[in-house]
This record gives sequence, C-alpha cells and structure tokens, in this order.
Amino acid sequence: MSKSTSKHWRDLDSQHHLHPFTNHKSLRASGATRVIVRGEGPYIWDSEGNRILDGMSGLWTTNVGYGRKEIAEAAYQQMLELPFYNTFFKTTHPPVVALSNKLAELAPDKLNQVFFGSSGSESNDTAIRLIRHYWTLKGEPKRRIIISRAMAYHGSTIAAGSMGGMPHMHKHSYPVYEGFRHIIDPYWYGESKDGETPEAFGLRAAKALEDEILAVGPENVAAFAAEPVQGAGGVKIAPATYWPEIQKIVDKYGILLLADEVITGFGRLGTWFASEYYGIRPNLITFAKAATSGYIPLSGLLIDDKIVDALMSHDDDFNHGYTFSGHPVACAAALANLELMERESMVPRVNTFGAPSLARMLARFKDHPLVGEVRSVGMLGAIELVADKKTRRRFADPGRVGLICRDHFFNEGFIMRAVFDTMVTAPPLIWTADQFAEAETAIGRALDKTLSDVAGEIAA
Repeated sequence: MSKSTSKHWRDLDSQHHLHPFTNHKSLRASGATRVIVRGEGPYIWDSEGNRILDGMSGLWTTNVGYGRKEIAEAAYQQMLELPFYNTFFKTTHPPVVALSNKLAELAPDKLNQVFFGSSGSESNDTAIRLIRHYWTLKGEPKRRIIISRAMAYHGSTIAAGSMGGMPHMHKHSYPVYEGFRHIIDPYWYGESKDGETPEAFGLRAAKALEDEILAVGPENVAAFAAEPVQGAGGVKIAPATYWPEIQKIVDKYGILLLADEVITGFGRLGTWFASEYYGIRPNLITFAKAATSGYIPLSGLLIDDKIVDALMSHDDDFNHGYTFSGHPVACAAALANLELMERESMVPRVNTFGAPSLARMLARFKDHPLVGEVRSVGMLGAIELVADKKTRRRFADPGRVGLICRDHFFNEGFIMRAVFDTMVTAPPLIWTADQFAEAETAIGRALDKTLSDVAGEIAA
C-alpha cells in the first residue's frame, strides 16, 4: 500500500473506531500510528511495507505464529459445514465435544470439565459466578470474598475488573463490585525490603494471603484468584518459595484456587498449563488467547471434579452462559491449533530452546545503564527501566520512559510492550536463533536511543 492509502485507513479509523485502553482525545488528534495488514510466521507487516518482528505474540496470543493454513482451513471447512449453532436447548455438536475431550486430556489432574466463552474476561466472570454458586450449594453462602492481588489483571468487565487489582481500571467501574480483596504482588524487584532475599520475600508475599483470610474471616472467603505469572501487571515472576506456600494456605483454610492462565496457558512456560510448572493444584483454570493462537476468539474455564459433583448433586439450573459458548468454528480452530502444537513439539521446545534462549538474550542487557533488572520464565520476559540502578529509583511520571522505549522498539522493527516503565515480551513459541539475534540487536539499539533521550535523568 502507498502512504496515501495508509493515511486513508488512519483517517477512517479516527472517524469511527474507539480503541481499547486508549486516551481517545489524544488518539483522535494524532491518528493511529500504523496500519497492520499482514502476518506470516513471527512477523507482521504494516501498510507501508515495513516488516516488524512480533515480540508480544500479538497480545500474548499467537503462540504458533501467523499464517498457519491448517488453522484457517479447519475454520473454513467448519464454516461450510456448520458455521454456528448454540449449545443451549440440550444440544451439542462434534467440534465442542472433541475440544472438550482434548482439553480434559491436556489439563492438570481432576480438571475434567469445560465451560466455554469468547474472552478471558467472560471466563473469569464465569469463574466468579461459579465459585460463589459452589459455596451456596455446599451450604456456605457467606463464602463470597475472592482474594486477588494488587496489580492483577483478570479482564475488563466490571466483575473481572473488580477481581483484578488495577486501580486505573477500578476508577471506571462506577463502583468497583463488592466482595473482592487485594494483597501484595509477589514482585521482589518492586516490593522487597532492603536486604530481603527473594526466598524471604516470597514467603512474606504468600503470608499476605493468610493475613487477609484471617482479617475478613475464613468463613467468608471463597477463593484466591491469581495468574501464575502476572502478565499485564509487568511479567511479575514469583520467587520459588511463593507458590508452594500459597498452596499450603489454600489447603489449610479450604478455599478454592483459581488460576488465571489466559496468558500462561498452552505452552508459554514449557508445560501445557503453568499450574503444572509451579506444582499447584487449582480448582479452576481460566484460558483464552493461545487456545486458538488468536485466530478466532475462544475462551473457557476448566473445572475440577468436586465443583462439578456439587452441581450434579442439586436439581437446579446454573443460569449462566453465552450465545457463543462452544462456537463450532472457534472449537474447530482450537483443535487444529492444538494438533499443530503437538505435531511440531512446541511445548517441549520451550524448555529445550525457547526459554534458555530468551533468558540468555535478556541477560545481555542487565548491565545497561537504564536497566534495573531482567527476568524471564519460559517464553515470558521483562526489562525494568530505572533512573538509578543502585537504589531502584524510578523515573518521574511512571510510564513516560516506557513509552519512549516502546516507540524506539517499533522504529527498530521489533515489538515489546511497555507496562509503565517495564518492557515486557512474550514471543511466539516458534522463534528460531535468527529471531533471537534480530531481537537482541533491536533491544540494544532501542535501549541506547532511550538512554540518549533521558540521559539527564540517570544517576551517575
């Protein structure tokens, strides 16, 4: 496309399209920066012909990369055969049955049932309703409180956003729903005390859950909800002591554990689900994004047997669901995506190649003057940008330097996302040594250019 054609699309976009998580006044004044028109493998192209290496898998999503014909063909064939039918009215269809069985096969032990939606927000809403319904069925209706974490992201609906802990989302909820509490993130770099080891901090962060349970009364607590790795909060990776202690506390007080694996599900950490990586035993797992590698919207909730047993033991309706629960085309695309991942051994490849390659690449920047910390687990990583490496002092106006750096990344033909002043990455699982080398060069250049822009703010 020509530059004039690109301008045409940007102008039309400004007239009618409201973007997510956006300052609409600012965007309308400037217009969209780029128009993305094509994707192939780990790359996308904009309307002016620029090739960009995608370091975010779209939005933590396209694990198998772009342009996989197997997924497109599966969706096309399903559209011809049965483009849509609902799963209300005591009906079902082959794709939803086959996908349900496949997910039960891949899921951790005792998570044998699936309730489908179209987005992670929907599935976390489903989890909230089901958790509270479960305790009512068990004769403990006072158990309504769900504890989450301070910068957790569980979705954008009012209920899922209330369960999440992001204050900039809460201010648009009018009001934040009751029944949710938030504790400290397991974020050693940002929350530890002077001299506190990661191991000690992990135990302290986990103890915050027990403290909150006791503060509100164990008889009132329904569940603890958490991402195995906090993604949109800045790829916050818990110390090794955290999750074992969390599991002990959950077991001690008999509350449910909801693992939000919308980002970590389907191979991101080198296991099908990150719950297996951390050795936790969730009662529910929410998933979305990489279930279809983003080729079509689909989400779901994996549910353990004891919750389903409670549903089955009562002769009443669970009045919840969506028009597109178990959409046949989405289910067919998910099946093709999972079959492709198995055929190409993508999940074990994360352990043997992807995770060590990402860790080595990020480690090369730990001594850069802008960088306070680099960290990674599986194919998730982060670079902390700070004004003072020794004291971990942040820049004034949080997020300003992150956006400067993000723009330099784009200009270098590489995408990393800015979460305030933390640069985060979640590459497609198909990256080769060539892509890691390309990304390393782009990161070095972007960090150096950002340093030049803010040199006067850096501690000597």
